[in-house]
Amino acid sequence: MSQVPRPLPSPAVSRRGPGGMALSGQEAEKQGPAEPRPGREPESWWCLVSYLCFYGFMAQMRPGESFITPYLLGPDKNFTQKQVTNEITPVLSYSYLAVLVPVFLLTDYLRYKPVLLLQGLSYVSVWLLLLFGSSVLHMQLMELFFSVTMAARIAYSSYVFSLVPPAHYQRVAGYSRAAVLLGVFTSSVLGQLLVTVGRVPFSTLNYVSLAFLTFSLVLALFLRCPKRSLFFNRSVPAGASPSELDQMNPGPGQPTGGRPGPAAAWRDSALARVLRELGHNLRLPQLRLWSLWWVFNSTGYYLIVYYVHILWNMVNPTMDSTRVYNGGADAASTLLGAITSFAAGFVKIRWAVWAKLVIAAVTVVQAGLVFLMYRTDSIWLCYMAFVLFRGSYQFLVPIATFQIASSLSQELRALVFGVNTFLATVLKTIITLIVSDKRGLGLPVHSQFLVYFMYFLVLFVAYFFAALLVGLQHLRRGIHQPLPPAQELRSPVQEKAVQDGALGSLQPGARPLALEDGVEAAGPASPEQSQQPEAKA
Repeated sequence: MSQVPRPLPSPAVSRRGPGGMALSGQEAEKQGPAEPRPGREPESWWCLVSYLCFYGFMAQMRPGESFITPYLLGPDKNFTQKQVTNEITPVLSYSYLAVLVPVFLLTDYLRYKPVLLLQGLSYVSVWLLLLFGSSVLHMQLMELFFSVTMAARIAYSSYVFSLVPPAHYQRVAGYSRAAVLLGVFTSSVLGQLLVTVGRVPFSTLNYVSLAFLTFSLVLALFLRCPKRSLFFNRSVPAGASPSELDQMNPGPGQPTGGRPGPAAAWRDSALARVLRELGHNLRLPQLRLWSLWWVFNSTGYYLIVYYVHILWNMVNPTMDSTRVYNGGADAASTLLGAITSFAAGFVKIRWAVWAKLVIAAVTVVQAGLVFLMYRTDSIWLCYMAFVLFRGSYQFLVPIATFQIASSLSQELRALVFGVNTFLATVLKTIITLIVSDKRGLGLPVHSQFLVYFMYFLVLFVAYFFAALLVGLQHLRRGIHQPLPPAQELRSPVQEKAVQDGALGSLQPGARPLALEDGVEAAGPASPEQSQQPEAKA
């Protein structure tokens, strides 16, 4: 008998980085606390969320971050541009690759709060090393601690969902993300005002950042530690709904009674079921497309973000700190990124047909902006190109997140985003080793941007020809003929309509798929979005 898929509620919105662990309404039923009856909403709900949002805002108050590169290259530290470009900055990619998976697992095992404390301690360590370190080794250690803070950002985006009833997941995800973006924007504007108007030296700005971060660490001490998390702490109280993972098809060797053997126990384990379900979902073309986009485009995006501050210093090598406008550029790019992310929620097209063409169009724009940053001698054009570059990337992030997340259970969602982020980090590390590191080519930053331009150009060519192939296949079938079910992702409502209509029923165990004609305005955001963009000077 055909299995009718259960409708999924709209996913909740879940970084400056990488895989979020935001829960959709469906997973909320199995992990969230019991929802209070109307009129009986506990007062602590608003207190907990308000406190967490205030913490998220304060944790982004690092007004000196936009000016780290001119600080390192200036008279305070007096490092050479070659040292910063080829010896110090590459350590960020290497160390991030090393700590990403351990921190991801510790976030779930330790139930969020200890990882938030680790993030706060790492931020304090970063600025202590910036202020009192004097050697290349000290700055490399600074990059190591900064990579820990980046990896730990997943804890904040996941923690908020342990505090509230399921019905409020969408709202609190929006609140927490807004608090982070507001913190990034305020921090960048404050830093720029202190430098330009207040004529505050970069060293003093770093002391201000250290004070803010110390305060946010104190705030983290008073966060509540949840009792349950996603993978390691899954004890379900009596009467709770079973996990969606537990409803997956068991392995073919599951015994009907008695103690299962080792092989059957492995086939019936949570990990085996996750892997089987992941293999089933990877047959979806749209899921593969957006996962590949996530890996390749986020690699190029973060390479630009990591090195753009060095490029700015090369284009505008002024010793007058009041004429350095890095904070304003970071603030403008954050604001535009938030606007384009929001606007992406209102784009309604047939993504199964037009996704590759949209990706190709955005990628060629990114390639052009990177080339402009490479060619221009005007710092204002360089600033503008970066702002538009970041905004174009952030436009596709919520679309990719929705297309990936809507067809997956919460367990698979966390796994897929984690795998995508890890693969992107591996690729970014390989490119860094070859292009930037002194043990590789050791290219100056100006030449690196030419390499990154060629990287985005190759991606555009690949997406463009893939879009042409899809267009030809669609024309061959006929404009008015519906696509076969394997060629597009559908929402559960659409899937049920197809099941009752011309395409027949689904096979038992088939999963409901994602919306194909657009993303919802409140679709989930990635770790990339759930926190501020990774502006690393």
